[in-house]
Amino acid sequence: MDVSQYLDIFLDEAKEHLQNLNTQVLELEQDSENMDTINEIFRAAHSLKGMAGTMGYKRMQTLTHDMENVFSEVRTGNIKVNAGMIDVLFQCLDALEEYIGNIQDSADEGENDNEHLIKELNHILETMGGEEAPSAEAPAAESTVAEAPADNAMEKWSQIELKADDKKRVEEAAAAGKNIYGVTVYVQESCLLKAARAFLVFKAIEESGEIICANPAVQDIEDERFGFDFSLIISSDAELDKVLKSIKEISEIADAFGGVYEEEVAEETEEGEDAGQEIVAVKNEVAKKEPASAPSKNTEKKSGNKPQVNRTVRVDIEKLNVLMNLVSELIIAKNSLVSSATTTENNQAFNEQIEYLESVTTNLHESVMKVRMVPIESVVNKFPRMIRDLSKQLGKQMELYMSGEETELDRTVVDEIGDPLMHLLRNSADHGLESAEVRMERGKPVSGSIFLDAYQEGNNVVIEVRDDGNGIDTEKVRQKAIDRGIMTPEQAAAASDDEIISLLFLPSFSTAKQVSDVSGRGVGLDVVKSKIEALSGEVEVKTKLGEGTTFTVRLPLTLAIIQALMVVVGNEKYAISLGNIQTIEDIEPGEIKTVQSREVIHLRGTVIPIIRLENVLDVESTRNPEENMVVVIVKKGDKLAGLVIDELIGQQEIVIKSMGKYINKCKFISGATILGDGEIALILDANALF
Repeated sequence: MDVSQYLDIFLDEAKEHLQNLNTQVLELEQDSENMDTINEIFRAAHSLKGMAGTMGYKRMQTLTHDMENVFSEVRTGNIKVNAGMIDVLFQCLDALEEYIGNIQDSADEGENDNEHLIKELNHILETMGGEEAPSAEAPAAESTVAEAPADNAMEKWSQIELKADDKKRVEEAAAAGKNIYGVTVYVQESCLLKAARAFLVFKAIEESGEIICANPAVQDIEDERFGFDFSLIISSDAELDKVLKSIKEISEIADAFGGVYEEEVAEETEEGEDAGQEIVAVKNEVAKKEPASAPSKNTEKKSGNKPQVNRTVRVDIEKLNVLMNLVSELIIAKNSLVSSATTTENNQAFNEQIEYLESVTTNLHESVMKVRMVPIESVVNKFPRMIRDLSKQLGKQMELYMSGEETELDRTVVDEIGDPLMHLLRNSADHGLESAEVRMERGKPVSGSIFLDAYQEGNNVVIEVRDDGNGIDTEKVRQKAIDRGIMTPEQAAAASDDEIISLLFLPSFSTAKQVSDVSGRGVGLDVVKSKIEALSGEVEVKTKLGEGTTFTVRLPLTLAIIQALMVVVGNEKYAISLGNIQTIEDIEPGEIKTVQSREVIHLRGTVIPIIRLENVLDVESTRNPEENMVVVIVKKGDKLAGLVIDELIGQQEIVIKSMGKYINKCKFISGATILGDGEIALILDANALF
């Protein structure tokens, strides 16, 4: 069987399961008795094992199988969770991550058997469970399916607890003359896609009836959160034999048993049975009365009439890029029509068609953008585990608090922000937070706090990483800059705190006294700055010595199509993103002053430096020097600057086209766009102009 065609799906799902395992094991470390978490870990390990086995990755399958064995014992209460087990589990997750990384690079899991981890897992079973560990070839505790007897089947569906709504539906169906059946379905042990088989069972039943309730819940069955059998209460017009036959005809269904479901009120007996106990009579059998038992734990949240089919699909990002490119071309074509419409004679019908086209392209653009938007949750989910490891590595107590994980960004941006955020968090953990002794002396809680907050602000997404640590010691940074020869003592003394802090973003600049595994090589903040600016974003720092530091990262929602202000400098057209623009001012030449050899204007109580674009772009201005100047006020963080232009064209929706690797030296040109008349206009990066 050639499984290479499923490699991409396997990698996507394996990463999801691995992230889920990381999250659940972290929760287990905080609450070792939580059975929901333990069950979730067992299911994720079980799914991962099955997927790895299907793909032929034996080493990965063996490791996950042994993890599953441990959790099988934890579920039954034979083994208690402790700190040592948690550490071993995290090492196992790291090993699985290594396997997945190898598979992504070469489609092969590698040669590492991770025998030491398998021995550790088996040692946990032997020493804490009091029994020999099952062999790697042995099936998991839950995976063995005994021959499915009818009595066992009846017992399973008779234990389903009917809620008030379900009872009402049973009564209504019975009143309408429908048959009420209990059915237990057994799936073959070798079945790889249990949820898919269950879905086919649901479809077969719904051709002649309706599912009233299920155990486990329908949603759990669809999410493959069940062993190798599930039970249903159904209503149907068809005979029971016909319903069972339609189920058994589905491939990989081992067997199905059913009976007529009858609900009666039980009389209280001397043994103290509860009134209202359900008694189920199977057709052609004597009704059995069983002692009242504790109801099975029902995790069902909401029982619906029909199973909810998953409403999301995975789409290759390349296909979305092609779709986005076509939308871009459509917008360029629309701009061309708008341009030609203004030059030709007024034709009302033609103009109406253009307006309609404009409306359609705008809606299409918004729809495609929404498809490309993904929550940053996929990136930030791995950070709690990272902070937990750093806490142990650095010997500091720390907690990570996150908010706004649901904030959405363009997929291309989300894929790139993981590294910068990781470096900022490591910086906060190592440089920001003080040791426990120092924190106690300063009257702070022993456990340091790191916050990661994300939110949308206009056309940007803002991500803040802050801590309640020491803050940045600017004097220490000044001295380091002098020692490194980056500044003279005079320059360092004259520099503002903001200018000194900006030195931290220089390549290989670090204030750490020694190089460690965590930091000290000076690459962290350098990576942050270069990556964020490559995404047309910006990063700024606010700090207060002794109280903490906040790094603020601003990123555009999308890198594909933006609203821009079109301007003319010399005889050339340029675009400036509207997201950067504060206001547009009409300034008299006499209002320009000079401060420290720089031209500035005084605008509403604020001194704003001005940048003459004709000098930056090396073009000759067409404007009379005595005329009033048009100045576009742009913003970067808390800073303002005025860009002097020759002429305004107006606002326009533009498509950003990459300049490619051939023109990458000119930092203040972030790309180009094609205008309606076929001309090319360069896009100015206001952040770089600062």
